[in-house]
Amino acid sequence: MAEQPDVPGIDVGAVTAWLVEHVEGAVAPFGFDVIAGGHSNLTYRVTGGDGRRFDLRRPPLGHVLASAHDMGREHRIISGLRDTAVPVAPALGFCDDDAVIGAPFYVMGFVDGHVVRDRDEAEAVLSPAAREQASRSLVDTMAAIHAVDLEVASLADLVDEVHDALAAQIPEQGPATIVHGDYRLDNTMVSGDGDVMAVLDWEICTLGDPLADVGLLSVYWTGPGDEPSAWGAGSTSAPGFWDRAQLPERYAEVSGRDVSGLDFYVAFGYWKLACILEGVYARYLGGALGERRPEELAHFVTQVDGAAVMAAEHLEGRAASGARRG
Repeated sequence: MAEQPDVPGIDVGAVTAWLVEHVEGAVAPFGFDVIAGGHSNLTYRVTGGDGRRFDLRRPPLGHVLASAHDMGREHRIISGLRDTAVPVAPALGFCDDDAVIGAPFYVMGFVDGHVVRDRDEAEAVLSPAAREQASRSLVDTMAAIHAVDLEVASLADLVDEVHDALAAQIPEQGPATIVHGDYRLDNTMVSGDGDVMAVLDWEICTLGDPLADVGLLSVYWTGPGDEPSAWGAGSTSAPGFWDRAQLPERYAEVSGRDVSGLDFYVAFGYWKLACILEGVYARYLGGALGERRPEELAHFVTQVDGAAVMAAEHLEGRAASGARRG
């Protein structure tokens, strides 16, 4: 069989040699297909000569932020979670030699499931009962992430920079847990029955307050009975999925944590998205991500402003609630 031509971001010959040497049981030749990409990390489906499948992750092409696209860190996280209750793809190998493809990358085992990104897909691959189970399983898996024993998983020193914005209203802090940082339905893989088979995209995982994940999930989630959110793809609006308010209720039940101060964390989630979008917007304006016409970038301004307004509203609601209790 002729070797597949190089695909963007992959030197087929170099990666083939690396896979054969470093991934036990890998059989050449390999086929490579991009299955997820953009300005986040790129994921490729790798199919071996014997039909065995892997997934390969590398940083995005072009301008990257090293701290946001640390392949070694992401590989370390899924390796540490391997023997915990958190479902992750098996970590099979990490390459820190830029000479292979021009950037570090890692390889993980293939997980057979669905990544649900929009409502049409949700309705096509999940029955209403499976959508209810996906709602439950997503929350239960988040609670499992937050329950990981950091010492056992060798992740106790997983520390990242933190920002002190919103400091005036930070609730009393409990012990730090693993925080995924971008926890939502389409960053997991679910079975046809709705069970979470693997949690994906650990690139901004850190240690911190677990309710940050609950707040951000609430920002992303729009259930069938909820007011629409500009931050979700609408996949969870299909009948059978839970409504937004049911998520923290279930989380409190399975984790035992108090979620009465969730408004702060929802505000933090909106603020975080505003910061991320402002950063991407600035990179576009600086030409780092290619030339764009002003009208193509107008939606960034709208989204950043909208997120800031929503953050302020939730903080005001929290302050008003505190005043009533006082």
